[in-house]
Amino acid sequence: MSYTEYRTAVENFSSAKIAVIGDLMLDVYLWGAVNRISPEAPVPVVNVRKRTCCLGGAANVMRNIATCGGHAVAFGAIGNDEAGKELLQELQKFGISPTGIVTSDIRRTTEKCRVIAGAQQLLRTDFEDTLPLEDELREKMVCSIEKLIREKQINAIIFDDYAKGVLAAWMLERIIAVAKEHNVVTILDPKPKTGGVPAVKGLTLLKPNRSEAFALSKVLDDNTGCPPEEDQKLLLAAKKIYSEWEPEYLLISLASQGMALFHRGELLKIIPTMAREVFDVSGAGDTVAAVCTMALAGGCDAVTAAAIANHAAGVVVGKIGTAPIMKNELLAALD
Repeated sequence: MSYTEYRTAVENFSSAKIAVIGDLMLDVYLWGAVNRISPEAPVPVVNVRKRTCCLGGAANVMRNIATCGGHAVAFGAIGNDEAGKELLQELQKFGISPTGIVTSDIRRTTEKCRVIAGAQQLLRTDFEDTLPLEDELREKMVCSIEKLIREKQINAIIFDDYAKGVLAAWMLERIIAVAKEHNVVTILDPKPKTGGVPAVKGLTLLKPNRSEAFALSKVLDDNTGCPPEEDQKLLLAAKKIYSEWEPEYLLISLASQGMALFHRGELLKIIPTMAREVFDVSGAGDTVAAVCTMALAGGCDAVTAAAIANHAAGVVVGKIGTAPIMKNELLAALD
């Protein structure tokens, strides 16, 4: 495709209306400097200069949609706590509709706090509960999404599973069934290594990274470093995933080797990486999910959608922290 065609595809992101359902997180950063070692233990003492926070997990997918010109509707759970209030405030900053967010009285809002000295992350602390979300709250979210589908208020759905207890297989099965009836794109970013949802059939696109793909397929990865199209273990893993999940497309992120796109079990395209410098890979998968979904919802074929998403990932890994892709950055990368 020419740059003009890519630009048109990105401009069409404004027509994307995407429901994102999954595990919402608040990413907190403590920024400072280290000048000495603690006398209490052999650990650095960080003199904290500032605190920032941003959207993480499924909420970071929503943020990427918003910063690229699309429209996101948030579905997920927060606790009745300060972190939950802060997360809602961050959603409001990006114009993300919180209509599908439910509040649980028996769980905390997931909060991940990273301590940064200079450009080096020293520590991360997690505040979270991973017990299953109450079924009445799950049912409320599913009914709301089904209503949006039937009323043609959304044209794509992203399931973002971080195995924190929000998603269940029955939720995906019900939503996918209604989405297929109305030609709505469905994408899942799975987390099998931490106990994510089991196999569900009929997704438009399943988007694991390499380690997640091998965990899904239960194939042992020998990772010889050979080209992806010659990687027999990778091809076997893809076939096994198809036999169990039956998605239309499978997009496997391969870090420095780019991405491998499969269609109904057969290798369709290897897309080389576009990263120039890699500072932080956190959030890159969220960017890929958001951009690829917007492109598909806008009518792009799967190869074009994956290529645009690959350029977006190449930009965000050059940033420190969980950062979204901006529309002008994506257009510059495509140029």
